[in-house]
Amino acid sequence: MRIMVDCRYTRIGRHDGISRFTAGIVGALAPLAAEAGHEITLVVSDERQLDALPELPWILATAPTSPRELTVARRLNAARPDVVFSPMQTIGSWGRRFGLVLTLHDLIYYRHPTPPREFAWPLRLLWRLYHLAWWPQRLTLNRADEVVTVSETTRELIREHRLTRRPVAVVRNAADAVPDAAARTQPDGRDLVYVGAFLPYKNVETLATAMHRLPGYRLHLLSRIGDADEARLTSLAPEGSLVLHRGASDADYAALLDSAFALVTMSRDEGFGLPLVEAMVRGTPVVVSDTAIFHEVGAEAAVYADPSDPDDVARAVRSLEDTATWEGLSRAAIVQAARFDWTESARDLLEVLERVAAHHR
Repeated sequence: MRIMVDCRYTRIGRHDGISRFTAGIVGALAPLAAEAGHEITLVVSDERQLDALPELPWILATAPTSPRELTVARRLNAARPDVVFSPMQTIGSWGRRFGLVLTLHDLIYYRHPTPPREFAWPLRLLWRLYHLAWWPQRLTLNRADEVVTVSETTRELIREHRLTRRPVAVVRNAADAVPDAAARTQPDGRDLVYVGAFLPYKNVETLATAMHRLPGYRLHLLSRIGDADEARLTSLAPEGSLVLHRGASDADYAALLDSAFALVTMSRDEGFGLPLVEAMVRGTPVVVSDTAIFHEVGAEAAVYADPSDPDDVARAVRSLEDTATWEGLSRAAIVQAARFDWTESARDLLEVLERVAAHHR
């Protein structure tokens, strides 16, 4: 079987969520496919993307935001794949002669229709129009032979809104394993870590406001931040309580998690919540919003709070000041994080790809 993986969403330099999912899943898929006698070819739009991907055969295609995306399947046909997997749902499929598996990560932008800021204004306009109704998503997903998503929560939402007639499988997100991970002892410091965007639904404002109830704590904001977001969040928090990193390397991120009191997020909506697993796999407790997706990912290893109530957020953080509670959650975090494994996810994906390829022959 010839498998083609669309890696054109891989970021150059630093991963975002889709990029990390792509690299993680293809890295684990490669040895499983080789063991089964399958061939994998990567599709990239910039050769620099290969630096974040395993060494596999590859072809160059146009960027997924190019006007030529509508006809990209015709160019992929030349490589004669049996099945193509895309970590997004927007790959062009007109004229395809291969099986197609698409990914829908979440339905966030139907409830919070703010497009990514890095998009040019024409693409931002199309993004908003696309999310005004459900039917464009249905058309998009029904082009595939099967659809995957990263959580049971999102699969249930896809079913609830009847977004596709195709089978929907769960291929979980995961974090890179930490060799010999062991439960931590409670740190002396009171450093909290937030990683993620500063979009309205991420609700970082509640975290900043909660810092008034958490004297002696510091909130590290790791992601790149615009001037307006920085000014707003700084005005909400006590002076000196926010540490703005304006971007952090993977190594710096790991080091912060290894010394942190907790990872915190009060996001109102997620398709998965990868930072939870990235913290838990290192034995770092997590304090998160009381939502269905975070209960799926964090289970009994997380502490939950009302994302609209800064007092409740502070209560949840302070509950970890008890040493036995903190260290018990550190142990539970490692156990829970082990449920999210790239190899298991790749195995689930390979079953889908084999089924689609066999059906499409």
